[in-house]
Amino acid sequence: MSGRTYSVYIMPSRTCTLYVGVTNDLEQRVFEHKENLIPGFTRKYGITRSVYFESYGEVLDAIAREKQIKGWRRARKVDLIESVNPRWRDLSEGWYGQSSCR
Repeated sequence: MSGRTYSVYIMPSRTCTLYVGVTNDLEQRVFEHKENLIPGFTRKYGITRSVYFESYGEVLDAIAREKQIKGWRRARKVDLIESVNPRWRDLSEGWYGQSSCR
């Protein structure tokens, strides 16, 4: 066991595209998305709300899960999100004090 935690997360865009990612520092990675610090897809499509995440102790498990979820159709991803977050609230609210993103 590595002692680290790896997270698979889902964030919706302004156009309702679901972005699936993996990270070893969930709070930092979500912050980077919220502040548009990551160039490319996430900045272009306004990825700022964290609506789902899972944690793993092994990086290979997290990567495998990320790939699995990415392979799913949208409806299955929506079902996964709504199984724990039916209102799609931003799970990162309060992580950084007053949030400038809603």
